[in-house]
Amino acid sequence: MSTAQADFQNKQSFAYRARRARLAHLMAVIDGAEKSAAKPLRILDVGGTDTFWKMMDLADRDDLDFTVINIYPAQEPDERFRWIVGDARDLSQFGDGEFDLAFSNSVIEHVGGAADQLRMANEIRRVGVRYFVQTPNRYFPIEPHFLFPGFQFLPERTKVFLLKRFQLGWFPKAKTDEEAIGYAREIQLLNRREFAGMFPDAKLIDERVAGLVKSFMAVRDK
Repeated sequence: MSTAQADFQNKQSFAYRARRARLAHLMAVIDGAEKSAAKPLRILDVGGTDTFWKMMDLADRDDLDFTVINIYPAQEPDERFRWIVGDARDLSQFGDGEFDLAFSNSVIEHVGGAADQLRMANEIRRVGVRYFVQTPNRYFPIEPHFLFPGFQFLPERTKVFLLKRFQLGWFPKAKTDEEAIGYAREIQLLNRREFAGMFPDAKLIDERVAGLVKSFMAVRDK
């Protein structure tokens, strides 16, 4: 898959169409929450940015109140979003059930190994009355970050070899072995059993492409 087709900001791309389809599941959660929660609906985006909400045409809704927590500061501050620099694994600045919906899209595979991922999952489950978490399926044939077939199953030394010689997906060509190792270890994809185990009170929804499960969505909608 080319980076153009994987760019969700390109409205002609496969990635954009996939996110629009994913939005239907998210909107079902939002619509259900609005029947019982006070307005505006308090949404916490864990590890995301304001770009998703703008691309999905939700940023201007006055019945939604957005807080974004990310390890990076906002590139262009937007008064529609409260932006907090922080760690997805530690949401201790927020109380239990502080948000009507905790949302995270393709983030949990970036935060570290299984223990770190579980910390993030537990924090999302704690701060959100409802939650919606998406992550790519480890067993989908094309690795979604490096856009290379089966990259996730290669030995680390092979990944380092490739990353030092080619620009793969969203990663620049690595200049050193250490940089290549960092890129290779940054992504820790999950399979169904691992992901479901981190969100035991969720409904698991498959996102399919050509009959294959591309990603999973863990949804607690009440």
